Amino acid sequence: MERLDIAGDARRIVDVVKAGGVAVFPTDVGYAGAAGCEAALTRFFLAKGRGAHKRNAMLGSLAIHEDVHTLPARANTMIRALVEDYDLPISAIGPFGADHPLLRPLGENALAASTEGGTVAILMNVGALEHRIATLAAEEGQPLFGSSANLTGTGTKFRAVDIQPEIRGCAELVVDYGLQKFHRYKRSSTMIDFSTMEVVRIGSCYELIQEVLARHFGVELPPDPGLDALPSGHVREAQRRYG
Repeated sequence: MERLDIAGDARRIVDVVKAGGVAVFPTDVGYAGAAGCEAALTRFFLAKGRGAHKRNAMLGSLAIHEDVHTLPARANTMIRALVEDYDLPISAIGPFGADHPLLRPLGENALAASTEGGTVAILMNVGALEHRIATLAAEEGQPLFGSSANLTGTGTKFRAVDIQPEIRGCAELVVDYGLQKFHRYKRSSTMIDFSTMEVVRIGSCYELIQEVLARHFGVELPPDPGLDALPSGHVREAQRRYG
């Protein structure tokens, strides 16, 4: 079997998104679906059977996070330590500038469906393909938002073959890289609001993120009650609406 064509797949995914489509692709924290306009995001949203209160996340990188978020320097240092020093995946939530060129093209309705209380979640460091996609889209001024490629409430999918027909059917492109890196966690990314240090979702590598933030910054995150008690990892779901 030939090696992965990460550059070529990233190009194809961004082209699908720019044409108004939905693309499904692998990340280290599970398969994701992404789009870049209101119509496509709504189509993916409906295919998932998501509640109207759920928010999309932005597919990004460390550079995109530092450009879009308006977090304090200490918060940015924490995120940089997680990503650069410890190579950990993270969904960082923080305030943003609504006139940012990567957000403004979404339009008012899609932006409202992807933000909460003046904050936006940005997923980063979840594999070479996602990094290439996010970087390429940003270079071309294309917003890129999405969520896990699964029916709501059925758990993160770490193999493309496990993605339900409803999700595959609404996507113009599905990229299959087989089993993904953090499948043993059985959860998507860990999501933290770095403006308040609130854990919104306990996800992949949570115990490692806990260790880094405690050891270097004196920040104590709450314990993980475990998969049986909290399979989705969502904490205080009624209060925070990312997912």
